[in-house]
Amino acid sequence: MLPQRARAMLRRLVPRQPLRLFQWQAACARGASVQRRTWASMIPRPLGPWGAVGNSPPVCRRSSSTPASGPEVALTQERYPVKRLPFSTPSEADLAAFERIIPGRVVTDTEVLAASNVDWLRTVRGCSRVLLRPRTSEEVAHILRYCHERNLAVNPQGGNTGMVGGSVPVFDEIILSTALMNQVISFHSVSGTLVCQAGCILEELSQYVEARGFVMPLDLGAKGSCHIGGNVATNAGGLRFLRYGSLHGTVLGLEVVLADGTVLNCLSTLRKDNTGYDLKQLFIGSEGTLGVITAVSIQCPPKPQAVNVAFLGCPGFAEVLQTFSTCKGLLGEILSAYEFMDAECMWLVRHHLHLTSPVQESPFYVLIETSGSRAEHDAEKLNDFLEQALRSGLVTDGTVATDQMKLKALWALRERISEALSRDGYVYKYDLSLPTDTLYDLVTDLRARLGSQAKRVVGYGHLGDGNLHLNVTSEDFSRSLLDALEPYVYEWTAGQRGSVSAEHGLGFKKKDALHYSKPPAALRLMQQLKALLDPKGILNPYKTLPAQA
Repeated sequence: MLPQRARAMLRRLVPRQPLRLFQWQAACARGASVQRRTWASMIPRPLGPWGAVGNSPPVCRRSSSTPASGPEVALTQERYPVKRLPFSTPSEADLAAFERIIPGRVVTDTEVLAASNVDWLRTVRGCSRVLLRPRTSEEVAHILRYCHERNLAVNPQGGNTGMVGGSVPVFDEIILSTALMNQVISFHSVSGTLVCQAGCILEELSQYVEARGFVMPLDLGAKGSCHIGGNVATNAGGLRFLRYGSLHGTVLGLEVVLADGTVLNCLSTLRKDNTGYDLKQLFIGSEGTLGVITAVSIQCPPKPQAVNVAFLGCPGFAEVLQTFSTCKGLLGEILSAYEFMDAECMWLVRHHLHLTSPVQESPFYVLIETSGSRAEHDAEKLNDFLEQALRSGLVTDGTVATDQMKLKALWALRERISEALSRDGYVYKYDLSLPTDTLYDLVTDLRARLGSQAKRVVGYGHLGDGNLHLNVTSEDFSRSLLDALEPYVYEWTAGQRGSVSAEHGLGFKKKDALHYSKPPAALRLMQQLKALLDPKGILNPYKTLPAQA
């Protein structure tokens, strides 16, 4: 028989009336004020040429690629030991040539360029003096053909929401923005196949397909700013990976412009095509170093009819792991996300963003999402899981919701951690794949190793994918702290046979750590592919591949 406290919590967490199972609980009453502060001011943007997409509520994810106000970011070339390669410097004649290709869309305004030269984390800064805004793949082809002939380096840029310095110049590379390439080309209402240009914002695509009974197979905290082309170029994982898998599986086809201006049209909408090499896979996760993605064909799954989110407190990381095992066994096919965060993360979102926790303080928190087709069926399964978790002591407190805005309020506690970290000081970010059993050990190890050198060491992430987001903050950038972190973090990860990049990519910051996850033969093959497709090395130089490869 359950102890009296557990029975009381179960009554609050899981009411016995089936139709009211997922009402917002008393423990989350404080979340009403959180909702007003966090969501009410967010207004959905018009979709321009797409027109209206139905009455879907705004998807209120706070993520911006615009650098926040503050001290000027140090130039990457001054902060890091990197030398400019012998590319040409853009001239007045080059600007005139670009103006002929894309009239009125050659940007040299210093204020506009200031934002595009800095990553949204404000950790790296280039000094590009030219930003180009093409609208079509043909214009991209003309631009790259010209740059290839002139030996001008090019930095492809989408929403500029990357975490590893891959989306901004290192020196004076020409910024090639996909912001105006934002058209939906086609959508098939039976198969759920979406074809669109690379500059479409993920949130707007989500609204577009949801109005038609489907969902995008990926979901990110940066969905309000990130572009689908950038998502594909970095092989973004995100919050739906557990349910729908990686973009290597959901992307059906790509249109890519190569370094010499060749347009590679592999924009297939077929689920099955076993003819020759699957070339699109080369460009998924290549971070703009092999070609510029200009259009995407992607498979969208049907929109779930019943979505529930449980936010629970756990007494330790061992219980987080056991809760996940219980989840998989009892929730099965309706489990769509399993996220975890430690107490430090909760402090950050409460302190810096003024969000309110709907549960009592705990060493760890988990967010569980279910997505299914029948509310009653999902309610019964979630009821069984929560009873088991409470009975076994895996969960100490929690709340459950299905209302759209309250679901988002719970998700905000997890999704806005990165934003809260950016307000805590300079952030050293590590995105690691590790065995789930040892996933949090590195956080504990680093707290002991760094001591007072670090302001804060936190861990959160996609436990269902074995993905740890390890973050260390300090008041300002510190070379000694960076030296204490690297290569230690990478060596520790390699010792667990993990990956130094689970979903963020390598970009500029992590390129020299590639050998911790890939053998020498793989590095050589990657370099050969780069030389084949981009012999002059003009596409996103200084990124992804180590300089010594």
